[in-house]
Amino acid sequence: MQNNCHLSVLIHEQAKHYGSRAALTFRMFGSLAWKTVSWKQFSLRVKQVSNAMLNLGIQPQENVAVFAQNCIQYLYTDFGAYGIRAVTIPIYATSSEQQIQYVVKDAGVRFLFVGEQEQYDKAHRVFALCPTLERIIVFDHSVRISTHDPHALYFEDFIALGENLPRQSQVEQLWKEASMDDTCNILYTSGTTGESKGVILSYGQYHAAFEANHECVPVTERDRVINFLPLAHIFERGWAYLCLTEGAQLIVNTYPQEIQQSMRETHPTCMSSVPRFWEKVFIGVKEKIESSSAAKQRLFRHALKVGRKHNIEYLSHGRRPSLALALEYQLINRTVLSLVRKQLGLEDANFFPTAGATVSPEVEEFVHSIGIDMIVGYGLTESLATVSCDHRGEPYTIGSVGRPISSIQVKIGDDGEILLKGPTITKGYYKREEANRVAFDPDGFFHTGDAGYMRDGELFLKERIKDLFKTSNGKYIAPQMVESMLLVDKYIDQIAVIGDQRKFVSALVVPEFRLVEDFAREHGISFESREDLCANQQVYDMMMERISTLQQQLAHYEQIKRITLIPHHFSMENGELTNTLKLKRPIIHRNYKEIIDKMYEE
Repeated sequence: MQNNCHLSVLIHEQAKHYGSRAALTFRMFGSLAWKTVSWKQFSLRVKQVSNAMLNLGIQPQENVAVFAQNCIQYLYTDFGAYGIRAVTIPIYATSSEQQIQYVVKDAGVRFLFVGEQEQYDKAHRVFALCPTLERIIVFDHSVRISTHDPHALYFEDFIALGENLPRQSQVEQLWKEASMDDTCNILYTSGTTGESKGVILSYGQYHAAFEANHECVPVTERDRVINFLPLAHIFERGWAYLCLTEGAQLIVNTYPQEIQQSMRETHPTCMSSVPRFWEKVFIGVKEKIESSSAAKQRLFRHALKVGRKHNIEYLSHGRRPSLALALEYQLINRTVLSLVRKQLGLEDANFFPTAGATVSPEVEEFVHSIGIDMIVGYGLTESLATVSCDHRGEPYTIGSVGRPISSIQVKIGDDGEILLKGPTITKGYYKREEANRVAFDPDGFFHTGDAGYMRDGELFLKERIKDLFKTSNGKYIAPQMVESMLLVDKYIDQIAVIGDQRKFVSALVVPEFRLVEDFAREHGISFESREDLCANQQVYDMMMERISTLQQQLAHYEQIKRITLIPHHFSMENGELTNTLKLKRPIIHRNYKEIIDKMYEE
């Protein structure tokens, strides 16, 4: 049963109900051993953080920043801050020094919590450039603090300031004063098209979002929910907090690159993720099957066919499968599909919210066919995550982003733009009056910048309006749609579709080098470097042939005519990716201008 109380007291109210039951499963920094914390212990630690913050002089509605990867201390800090009505500002653990400096200055941050050595070092280097910054509090006790740094404090020493709850009466008074109108978080957007803006999120937005999502997302106290995305991402943050309101156990995954191993070790029932995770699963399973015997390949293809018929052709349309199909699916599910899920650590899979980019229909069908309930959705930081999602028990369409949640009004503008209004929508951007005037129309609808349409109660996305480009022949191209179609190929790791004001569509392609190297060895192609592979005509022809096969359903003018293979990845360091790994197209066009121009030479 959901407890949708104010976030300032949520952990303490849940502790009264659940007591010694496990609330959090986690690993300490650098450790391989999983540990648990009960709701009662969680509550005590949050109270200690609230007391320590008051002892440091943190004021109600003051901005406090957290620059760390997911960890148990992160949650203690967030909820401890809420307990004294402070505002937390999450900063992605991969952020650059310039980004940290920007946020700290823009928000006037005095206290910055950091995770590991890398985050501490960056924070230490920008300290002198941030006039408001007074303290750096370090989560990982193995971090080497500079001998010339009198401003840094280990989290254990910080906690000691509130260990015996010396300011608890003041904390409890602040609980009483807490308002749904208070600012809870300021989340700085990734900024694919310009300067990062701080999105203001209130407690009232969270409250409305929890209520609306509770109606359509069936997470319960029986679920074990693992983190995959960073808590700096609104999707993970909103989802994790929703799970806590339901009494579910959170599994805190600190190292994203270890997620599949963590899943096999902890056996979660739910996880929010982006489509790229499932694309990698799809490619991995296909690879494994292709290397199996002919008999195993036939068995798995038959299992997928049965799974697709049962879960998509019938269940997704709200139809009841025949008894014969239901019995065959039960057998296939128990003997074949369950083995696939077990390999992922998902023996007890409940459901898996997925959003953040376009989901390839091929991948979505595959995930449902193997018996995993992928709940596809759509949302923004400004809408506190969910705008729409598939609703459990209701028909859904492969390719849609589900049905709008109950509290939100969705309107499609004259140009196809999705417009939003409701209690989960931000009141605006922090200290950005001009941006606020542009973002909201006179009727109070927020302009998302995404194009879409409604059909039979479901929302379908077309493209980011600013990402749409027009060829010199006047044809509009949706690059994300083309990219998502091609990323299901096992030989493609990253791809950027090019074509704005050009006479045809081209692409920059980063291959999956492990597989391309295997291909080269099998075909007697000598190489000493990735540059050699990318320059090889036989490798080029193979990649182009695979792309041509995948894009057959596109209109002729949408199809990629030329590619350039890139020997290194697009990266955040070069400014080519946002913290949420979205392409920054203007930067890519600038960084690869010569290569792009060459593709259009006669």
